[in-house]
This record gives sequence, C-alpha cells and structure tokens, in this order.
Amino acid sequence: MTLLPLDPDQLLSTTRAVRKRLDLTRPVPRELVRECVAMALQAPSGSNIVTMEFIVVTDADKRRAIGQVYREVYAGYKESPWYAGRHSIPDPAMHAQQQRVAGSADYLGEHMGDMPTLVIAANRGANREAAVAGMGNVLPATWSFMLAARARGLGTSWTAMHLARERDVADILGIPFETVAQAVLTPLAYTRGTDFKPALRPEPDSVIHWDEW
Repeated sequence: MTLLPLDPDQLLSTTRAVRKRLDLTRPVPRELVRECVAMALQAPSGSNIVTMEFIVVTDADKRRAIGQVYREVYAGYKESPWYAGRHSIPDPAMHAQQQRVAGSADYLGEHMGDMPTLVIAANRGANREAAVAGMGNVLPATWSFMLAARARGLGTSWTAMHLARERDVADILGIPFETVAQAVLTPLAYTRGTDFKPALRPEPDSVIHWDEW
C-alpha cells in the first residue's frame, strides 16, 4: 500500500468530486477497494453496530445498465431549474467555478457507465423504514471511503441522483429493496494526476451561528 504524501488537512481539503480526470482505461485492483472499505468501517456508527454495505460493481454489463439509468435521470435534472449550470453567482470566481462543476457533472452524466468501477454505499435494516432511518451510519463511512481512495491515488464523486430510480438499480444488482436503502453512488477510478486543490468556499464566519441563530 503506497499512500500519497498528504497531511490530514491536505487530504480533507483536496478530496474533490473527480469526473473528467478519472482514468477510464485502468482497472482498480480489488485489494485497493478492500483497503478503502476497511477504512470506511472505522467511521462512527450508532451503538457501534455496522449496518453499512458497499456494492462494488465491475461487471461491464451491469455498469452500463446503471450508467443508462443515471444518464436518464441526469437528463431530467439538466432540464430542471435546479441544474447547477443555470445558477448565476455574483462573485465572478465562484461563478466560473460553478460553470466548471456543471460541465464536469455533464461529463459524468454521460460516462458513469464507462467507469472501471462503481460503488454503491447502502444501509441495511430490519425493514425499509429502519434501513432509511439508519443513514447516519453509512454517510460518514462513505466519506471515509472517499478519503481513503484519495490517499491511494483514486478518485470518487458523491452522487445520489440515481435514487430517483433506486428500485431499478436494486433490480440490476439484486439488492433487497425492502431491507437495504441505497445512499450514494460513486465512480471509482485512478485519477490522471494527483494534484487537486481546495475549492472556493465561503468564509467560516458566514455559516457559523454562535449560541443562537
């Protein structure tokens, strides 16, 4: 296992949503996926009970089928008022960043099924209601998975758009819909280059409320 020379703050601030810079030609070794899941399992979980599940998809036909679902859902999103590329931001630098993000998201909308590996993070429960209610277990684990991937030269991109057709994806992969709720779909691939920078974000004081709203 070779890790990138990133200190904790660098790792946290440069784990980007990677799309256009994912290498579609290079398979991801299963051992690296296992290492990322091992790190994910160290994330906090309610009552120390592990309910998170990771469905790793490498089969080409299944990747293409999930990619088609994602493409169709994304096409609807792109026509909606909430499409990221439709938003105008007064700050020119942040507006330019937002347009780059929209173009990058468009690329993933077309190429999700071409990624060498897809990972669906899900939560298991006694029934559908319990599986959904326990999402607080799988979400921090998914972020830990992404941080571990970044440290290993792999890129990810947090998406949940496919949940509009969650049952279709469950059927493709044989996920028991009544007891397993999907949370996140991410591509997983080596990145072309490992030099990622922090994104433009608001100043902390613009979102902190001390003692009251």
